Amino acid sequence: MSERVSDEQRQSPGPGFARLVEIMARLRAPGGCPWDREQNFDTIKPYLLEETYEVMDAIDARDWEGLADELGDLLLQAVFFAQMASEEGRFDIADSLLAINSKLVRRHPHVFADGDAKTSGDVLRRWDEIKAVEKESKAGPLPKGLLTGVPRSLPALVEAQKIAAKAAGAGFDWENIEQVFDKLREELAEIDVARAAGNPAEIEDEIGDLLFVVVNIARFLKVDPEQALRKTNRKFRRRFSQVEEGLAAQGKTPQQASIDEMEALWQAAKHSEV
Repeated sequence: MSERVSDEQRQSPGPGFARLVEIMARLRAPGGCPWDREQNFDTIKPYLLEETYEVMDAIDARDWEGLADELGDLLLQAVFFAQMASEEGRFDIADSLLAINSKLVRRHPHVFADGDAKTSGDVLRRWDEIKAVEKESKAGPLPKGLLTGVPRSLPALVEAQKIAAKAAGAGFDWENIEQVFDKLREELAEIDVARAAGNPAEIEDEIGDLLFVVVNIARFLKVDPEQALRKTNRKFRRRFSQVEEGLAAQGKTPQQASIDEMEALWQAAKHSEV
């Protein structure tokens, strides 16, 4: 039987969040769910990533009902991790809520105190300054370097985006996008040289340089490269599915078709979207 939610609970997130914490504690308790009780920090990590990408998919699709559902799944991951930490006597979800609430107030002095920030750029610079002071007060002097605050564990595309933005913020940047396109052409030429030499390590290195330049082109054009690539991936999936459908109508599979046949169906799929 589904759980009935009062109008008050619908209007206020507090009771609903408390109920989620209560349910998670029950699932992990003796006599709870065998699967939930078996999990640990390492086994749950993949689900955190999976749910994050499902949230992003719902946003891309503007699926608001789906987004509400996926955000609930993402909240569950936070509560799951906090419950496991609580069982080990490390912290609980209340500590996490206190930490983020305090952080948001502390890092927005232009809203909650007498700080001044006229543009979003001012806000980001002040955020980084406050963050650096906080880290130094917790762990002592930080290793010197502008890029030390960018986690190496990020997906490579996101890491490239962040370190390029930080370097640009410090003045290490091209003057205009035409210079970036010049660099793009330079990197393409260097890939040709690496291919001619037949050196796999050199080819890999040049491909990495090329991708980094593309990230910077996206930055100059104010495009999120991760989102741009996700949209292209989705577009390719859609068009290739239409190619497969067209071939199936002819009694063929992609493996049985020629490249010309598949290209014709691809172009038809492309023109159908215009």
